[in-house]
Amino acid sequence: MPDINILEIQPEAAQKSLTRLIEGDADILSAQLQQLRARAFPPTAQKELRRFMAGEAANLVGISDAYLRTLVLDGVIPEAEKNAAGRRLYSLEQIHAIRDHLGKSKKGYLRRRETGQHLQVLAVTNFKGGSGKTTTSAHLAQYLALRGYRVLAVDLDPQASLSALFGIQPEFDLNPNDTIYGAIRYDLQRPLKDIIQKTYFTGLDIVPGNLELQEFEHETPRALTDKSSSRAADRMFFTRVASALKSVEDDYDIVVLDCPPSLGYLTLSALFAATSVLVTVHPQMLDVASMSQFLHMTAGLFDVVERAGGNASYDFFRYVLTRYEPNDGSQSQIAGLLKGLFGDRVLTHAMVKSAAISDAGITKQTLYEVGRENFHRQTYDRAMEALDAMNGEIDDLVKQAWGRK
Repeated sequence: MPDINILEIQPEAAQKSLTRLIEGDADILSAQLQQLRARAFPPTAQKELRRFMAGEAANLVGISDAYLRTLVLDGVIPEAEKNAAGRRLYSLEQIHAIRDHLGKSKKGYLRRRETGQHLQVLAVTNFKGGSGKTTTSAHLAQYLALRGYRVLAVDLDPQASLSALFGIQPEFDLNPNDTIYGAIRYDLQRPLKDIIQKTYFTGLDIVPGNLELQEFEHETPRALTDKSSSRAADRMFFTRVASALKSVEDDYDIVVLDCPPSLGYLTLSALFAATSVLVTVHPQMLDVASMSQFLHMTAGLFDVVERAGGNASYDFFRYVLTRYEPNDGSQSQIAGLLKGLFGDRVLTHAMVKSAAISDAGITKQTLYEVGRENFHRQTYDRAMEALDAMNGEIDDLVKQAWGRK
């Protein structure tokens, strides 16, 4: 029987290179995104955080609006700018300054960790896409910064959605080694402090991500199989993220790691760097089944790494229900199942599914960045109440880990 060239009997369209097709579509989409960004934010423009109403500012500091006004009248803090309606507006920098002033007489106003309290590294993880992992990470990091903590957000996801939320377009704004890969690679490392970028959120810095992070997944197997004595330390790959963070621990109170949606070497290194772990769960049966596989795989890999000398101790481990619809009967059943199985390891408060959160995401913003006036008030208030309750619960766990009341 003569040899048959399959390409000869396939349609013409099937003979075209899939590589070139995907590459072309990527270029088209990237160029369009750049045009949209240039239209919305001119080249010289920088993303800015909104100003906060007096009531919001007072709530963030933990005082009454009347007391805030008294501080202004007494000249303790400068007069805030006013909008067209005559309402006082405060920047986050001003809010931090108020908190620092009040903290001189009462430490309760200050959230920063004290001597002897270790850096809290919160790893937000799940290897199934659509679990709300990055949305949870972004809102958590911003919530903590709004309340006066010194926060570092680290984007470990090659898709770089967290970076995009902070106004960074990875393919245009980053050079080689501008991600944490530059600090954990097996040769020619950069100090992490040189990679960290300031954000428009005072008190919140970021280590951005992009596709370069995949290099760690490719290089680590080679390091593990290299038996030369000079590469012995490289075989402890799971310590690399922790070592990088150790170099900047004095500059921060809390680190939020947005882990990759896969259980690779980078995720394992992040989990071993973490002092606490948050697993995001969308309460649907397929997602829960996927999480079961994730937990089995994680436990197996952790066992291997622990036997190699890794330390898997932690302060707290919690499941976080995301995109939760409390009026959906099936989701309520799954939520009840998880709480019945794992008890208080499931956060009491969930990140609810909300049009307000989704609409804010269209413009690459979180709900904390968008004012109440941009939404139906009840929709905004319900979403904000749920977010604050969930993040506040995590905040309380952090304080417990530090031995605070």
